[in-house]
Amino acid sequence: MSAEGEPGGGSGSGGSGGSGGAGGGDAGPRPLPDLHALHLLVSVAETGSLGRAAARLRISQPSASARMRTLERRLGLRLLDRSTSGSRLTPAGAVVGDWARSLLEQAEALVEGAAALRSRQDHRLHVTASLTIAEELMPGWLVALREEAPGTQVGLTVTNSSGVIEALRRGSCDLGFVEGPWVPDDLHRTVVGRDRLAVVVAPGHPWSRRRRPLSGRELADTPLLLREPGSGSRETLEKALRPYDGVAVPVLELGSTSPLRSAAARGLAPAVLSALAVHEDVDHGRLVEVEVDPAVPLRRLLHAVWLKGHELPEAALRLLGVARSA
Repeated sequence: MSAEGEPGGGSGSGGSGGSGGAGGGDAGPRPLPDLHALHLLVSVAETGSLGRAAARLRISQPSASARMRTLERRLGLRLLDRSTSGSRLTPAGAVVGDWARSLLEQAEALVEGAAALRSRQDHRLHVTASLTIAEELMPGWLVALREEAPGTQVGLTVTNSSGVIEALRRGSCDLGFVEGPWVPDDLHRTVVGRDRLAVVVAPGHPWSRRRRPLSGRELADTPLLLREPGSGSRETLEKALRPYDGVAVPVLELGSTSPLRSAAARGLAPAVLSALAVHEDVDHGRLVEVEVDPAVPLRRLLHAVWLKGHELPEAALRLLGVARSA
């Protein structure tokens, strides 16, 4: 009753006093009842005995009694009538038992819903891959993954190798694939393939009739068609031509391979692109690959990468296995 009297007493003291009285009557959040205790209360209602309810829930009767006393203290209600012949619910206990039954049903629905959501998330894989891997290798990998794990859903983002690394660090993907020669120390890496850069020209270009390999110096001094800075292809070429003072100012640099292939086929300039990306053009005679001095290191490894300290989800491990065995 004192809790009800305080706001009334404060009402005669002006707005400030009234507000302070109400705050004193609700000083903090009330403790929530334990779900296990509510389950016990419902079992008492169903079995008619605290002892039988304890046996059903596989707890000792002293533990059940202590749990019920704690629940009564938290609610401020007497829920059981205890006697030498046993225990039964009070009228208040019966009402609380009905409320508890509804609450427990909702809690069970929450657990089941969370399990279903977790199951869907376990089969949803977010992958970020650099362009050549995404266009030339990923389609085959995804077909194999679907055959192995039909329920797996893959969201694929295509960017350059630098973008893959940033996506992993932001946490926006589970697994990445890069083509560049450099993998930072905060990432795990494993080899999933091999590639090389190919120098390609139009069939009528003077280089298409060369009888000797192209030297590193010639390649470095020639304005080329190149992928953009940050791509694995560009990083590989820049590393290879570092002994020759690096690449010349490009004729054109783009974030996509297709328009560079087209520009090279039209005779605009030589292009340096992934051999995986240009093999069909070379096979059909739209482009001619120019032999390069073997001393110029244009071969590269393709890596799967993920953050250190992060465990790969099952779907990512499956995709990684597919990529390694392809």
